[in-house]
Amino acid sequence: MKNIRLDHELPEATERWGWKFHHLGIPTEKKMPGEKYLPQFKFYVSGFPESPFGIEWMRFEKNSPVHPLIQKVPHLAFEVKSLELELKAHNLKIITPPYPPSNGIRVAMIEYHGAPVELIEFNKNNG
Repeated sequence: MKNIRLDHELPEATERWGWKFHHLGIPTEKKMPGEKYLPQFKFYVSGFPESPFGIEWMRFEKNSPVHPLIQKVPHLAFEVKSLELELKAHNLKIITPPYPPSNGIRVAMIEYHGAPVELIEFNKNNG
C-alpha cells in the first residue's frame, strides 16, 4: 500500500530521499529588476540572489530552447548528490536529460503529473 502523507509531514523527496530545496522558478513575461541574460538558453533570470525564499524569475525569449513546460509552469528545484542515482532510483520522467549549464553545475528536469521539477548537482570542488 502506498504511503499517504499527513498534513504535518514534509515531502518524501526531502524527508526520505535527502533532496534539499534550492529554489522556486517562476516564468514571467514582465521585465524584472536585476535581470541577467543567459544567451545559451535565450532567457533572463532574476531574483534568486536577493530572495530569502529562493524565488527565481525567468523571462523567456520566443525562440528559447528551454522545454515548453518550464517556460509556462513554475518549477521547484532541489539539490541532489547524484543526478544519475536519483533519476534511476525513483523512475522519474525526464524531460531534459542531465547537462552542465555552467561550470561546476549539472541539472536535469523531470515532470511529475504535469509539474516540472529541477534536480541540481553541484561539484562543490569546482565552482
